[in-house]
Amino acid sequence: MVNRALPLTDEEGFFGIRFESIGGLGAQLAGQILAEAGVLRMGYNGSAFASYGSEKKGSPVRAYIRLGSPEREVRSSSPVENPHLIAVFHEALIGTERVAAGLHPKGTIIVNSTLSPQAMRRRLGLDFGTVGTVDATGIALAEGSRVNTAMLGAAVRATAFLDSQIVEDALRETFQNRYPHLVDANLRTFRRGSKDLRLDLAPAASNGVPSAPARSGPAYGYLNAPLGGLIPNPGNTILKDLTASRSGFVPQFEAEKCVHCALCDLVCPDFCLVWEQEGNFFRLRGIDYRYCKGCMKCVDVCPTDALVEVREEPGYAERHSVPLFPNVVARKGRSDNDDAS
Repeated sequence: MVNRALPLTDEEGFFGIRFESIGGLGAQLAGQILAEAGVLRMGYNGSAFASYGSEKKGSPVRAYIRLGSPEREVRSSSPVENPHLIAVFHEALIGTERVAAGLHPKGTIIVNSTLSPQAMRRRLGLDFGTVGTVDATGIALAEGSRVNTAMLGAAVRATAFLDSQIVEDALRETFQNRYPHLVDANLRTFRRGSKDLRLDLAPAASNGVPSAPARSGPAYGYLNAPLGGLIPNPGNTILKDLTASRSGFVPQFEAEKCVHCALCDLVCPDFCLVWEQEGNFFRLRGIDYRYCKGCMKCVDVCPTDALVEVREEPGYAERHSVPLFPNVVARKGRSDNDDAS
């Protein structure tokens, strides 16, 4: 058993880790491997669990890990609200979730992104803590694996006290039992995630106060509960933004190859394809990426390769999106400006 002193602990004596992800990227498995390595192989006491909603691909997922000294009993199964390390598996979550909420003043947050750590710090608006970035998606594509093992490698390096070789052994054993043909690819991904992590160390000045925890209160109470049976927000997709549910890829529309057969529209579950009438015909004009969750059904069915799968680079969706509801967007923009004035 290896046991190293924990660099930081909370009031209960634990080093806290939180993985921010979406369903399908393997954050829960990564958390289990990390906890098993720490508890069963390194001699720490700890626990790991995940919280998620609908248990489907694309839904927000959080995985939590606590690690403490062998004599420290785990008496809590509550979420880690002031983590010392946060790993964000999906960059788009920054726009929809409070991924940095509760970060310890001397903690570290790492993000799956091609941005520099300094640019990511500005995007997160953090004036304390250490910020890191690693292109986990690019590594996974190159190695034929998944994002989770690249982020696991980056997280182990960021903790500084977890033994990389021991975690790698736990990773090897896990995949050997489940997916033996993927062992080597995931080990390479793990090592590259650790090696390619870029860190921007904490600024010298810090107020020493963590941000508010990522805890949401009840939506309704006795003062604001609607009448029984009333649906205050009827189901619609006009204002629904699905960008955070994509796993790093989007369909790319190549207009010169399109024969406007509409097969893509038949299979699209979110009606994000934009059509325009020309005389007696309807022609495909593009994709409104706000409603595209990256399922690639349109790519699978396209007979002319007018729709192809590409990696989603930062800003790609904004540059290539064609509004499905231009009038609604225009009205919303005017109302926002009116409010601002």
